[in-house]
Order: sequence, then C-alpha cells, then structure tokens
Amino acid sequence: MKKIWGIIICLAVAPVLRAQEILTLKSCHERAAQVSALAAEKAAHSEIWQRTDKNLQKKWMPTLDAGGTLQYNSSVIDMKDIIGRLPLSGIENLLNPLPHEQYKLTVDISQTLYDGGAVKSARALGEAELRLNEKQTDAELFQLKNQVNTVYFSLLLMRRQRELLHNYDTLIEKRIASTQSAVDNGVILQADLDALQAEKIKLGQQLSENEIRTASLSAILSDLTGLPVTPSTELAFPLPAEETLPGIFRPELEIFDLKKEQLSASLKLLNSKRKPRAVGFSTLGYGNPPGNNFFRDEFAPFFIVGATVKWNIFDWDRSKREREIIGFQQQILENRKKDLSDELERLLESKRAEIAALRKLTESDGELIALRKKITSSAESRYKNGTLTATAYLQEFNAEKEAVITREIHRINLALAQVEYLTLSGKEF
Repeated sequence: MKKIWGIIICLAVAPVLRAQEILTLKSCHERAAQVSALAAEKAAHSEIWQRTDKNLQKKWMPTLDAGGTLQYNSSVIDMKDIIGRLPLSGIENLLNPLPHEQYKLTVDISQTLYDGGAVKSARALGEAELRLNEKQTDAELFQLKNQVNTVYFSLLLMRRQRELLHNYDTLIEKRIASTQSAVDNGVILQADLDALQAEKIKLGQQLSENEIRTASLSAILSDLTGLPVTPSTELAFPLPAEETLPGIFRPELEIFDLKKEQLSASLKLLNSKRKPRAVGFSTLGYGNPPGNNFFRDEFAPFFIVGATVKWNIFDWDRSKREREIIGFQQQILENRKKDLSDELERLLESKRAEIAALRKLTESDGELIALRKKITSSAESRYKNGTLTATAYLQEFNAEKEAVITREIHRINLALAQVEYLTLSGKEF
C-alpha cells in the first residue's frame, strides 16, 4: 500500500517539477532586472531623496546658534570728560568709567518668515532629479533585454540543432548497420561503409561542439538571470504578437523629457532667488555689560528681538543670463531627443525589412525541404540498389540536413527579429 501511495505522489509531483523547469523569455527579462547590481540603485535613489527632502523641510525650522565673546577695547568713551564740561560741579564723580572689557554668552535664534518659494522650488527640483535618476537606472536595466534575447535565442537554436543532429546520427547508425551487412555479403564496397562512418564521426564532432556551446550559453543565461539553467531546463519558444500600437516608448526618450522637467524646476528655483526674504531673529544672552547697556558694569541677562528683510533688487543681469542658459539647454535636449527618435525609426525600418525577408524564407523552406526529402529518398533507393555510391548519397543526405537546420535557423531568427523589434520600440510582448 505504501508503494502505491509513493507512486501516486511521484506521478502527481513530477508534472509540477517539470513545469517549474520551463523558462520563458519574459521571465528571464524580469529575473535579469531583479538580480542585476543596478536593481538596488532605484532604492538607493529613493533613500537619498527622502533624506534630502527632510533636510529641505527643516529649513522652515528655527536655527539656534550658541556663541561667546571676550573683548577688550583700548579706548572707550570718557563720560567724566563729557559731563565735566557741564556747569554742574561734582556730577562727574557720580559716574563710573565705561569698562574696557566685554564678556558675552549668547543663544541666537532665527526663523525664516518668507523665502520667496525657495524651499518649495528646491523640493520640486529634488523630485525631478529623483525621477530622472530612476529612469536612467531603468534605461540601463533595459539594455539587459538585448543580452538576454541574444543568449536565449542562441540557446534555443543550439537545443534544436542538437535534436536534429541526434536524429541524423541515429539515421546514419542504421545506414551503417545495413551497409555493414551488405559489405559482409560482398554486395557493397568497403569504401561506401567508410564514407558512412566518416559522416558519423563528423556528426559526433558537431554534437560535441554543440554540447560545449550549449553549456556555455546555459551558464551565461544562468548568470544573467540567477536561475539554474541545465540541459534539462525547457525553454519556451517565444511567440511575439504582431505590431499593433504605433510609437516608440524607450526609457531613453523619457530621460530627455525628465531632463527638461529638471531644467524647468531649476528655472523656478532661480526665479525664487530674486524674491524678497524675511527672517525673524532673537538673541538671549548673559554678559557684562548686558546687551548695549554700557553704563552697567556687571553680569546680567539680556535679550534682543527683531526682523530683517533682504531683497536683491539688482544682480547685474546674472539671473537673466542663467535663464537664457537654461533655454539653450532645453533646446539641446529637444534636438538630441529628435535625433535619437530618428535613429530608432531607422533601426525599426531595417528590422521590419529583416522580418519580411525571414518570413519569405520560412515560407519557402517548407517547399525546399519537401523537395530535398524526395531527392534523398530517391538517392537512398538507388544506393540500396547499388546504382549510387555512398558518397553521392551522403551529398543528398547532407543537403537535406542543412535544409532542415536552415529552416530552424530562419524560424528562430524570425522570432528573435520580432522580439528585437518590440525591444527597439520599448514595448512588451
């Protein structure tokens, strides 16, 4: 009974395990973006912005500065001399001389009352920089798609080529077995058997080369995605959808738009610098003399309160020139965006032509293979009847083999071209 339950469990789990080994191109794209060292940059940019934004908001909080002063004045006002000139006898003796030394400990408090929108503009600029940095990371991660596409489709081609080579190797083994019997009976020459054996060795070499390249590509795909890719891992054949949505949605183009937004935010920050600023301030102190009461020669507390307004009413046209610079920079960005868009359109047009050519090739491949199979079948019959040499038969055999392999190359390259077209335009499939 336990054995029966064990068999049932194995049968139930086996399909699940097999399904887990199937990889799709889309999942490889997603995994490559997740495991890339660049993936952590977006989180780092977000953390940087959160701390920067908090610092900007704190600019509305009051500032406190502690200070101390020890000062000696070599010359002070002589009140006795001034009072002595008055027609009041003896009054000068009632006044103490002003102290030469000054001692002061203070706490200065200042509070921004109006900043002309500087903090608000700085925060808007910081947010624009955050979006730009994140999009630049997206653009760098987007480039991983091209690497994954190349490796994935190359591995698909190697897998399919291996299957075909194994099939032809099995077929050659059967031909060798039948030819060996004919050679033993003196019906066919040894040279024909040697030709078949040489072909088998050639197929073995191709299989060995295929195995090495497959292992290398599997290791590269595993490194790109962080997934275990083994010879038993099944790769799903991508079936890209037909192009339906016009337009290009590459992150590189969005970067230019975000850079323009950043410049617009910089312009607002620049304008805020020309607006007036109001600051309230106070000083709490303890000193001798206290505050500005120079007639009191003793330590005592004091305080000062007030407000100040500053307005840069003339800056020698610096702001005007900086605005002009920003305008030129925005124009440069617009020109570069158009140049990149035009380049991508040219690449897409070239890719469309490649797709059309591959479609025609795949359509004619079926007809070519059908003819090659007829020719090989006829050559095989003549070879068995002794009217055709093994070398001549192998020529037709190899021609059919190359036609079949070429069809797979065209089929896989067509799918790759369609995926590359979508990748070029920044679309998912």
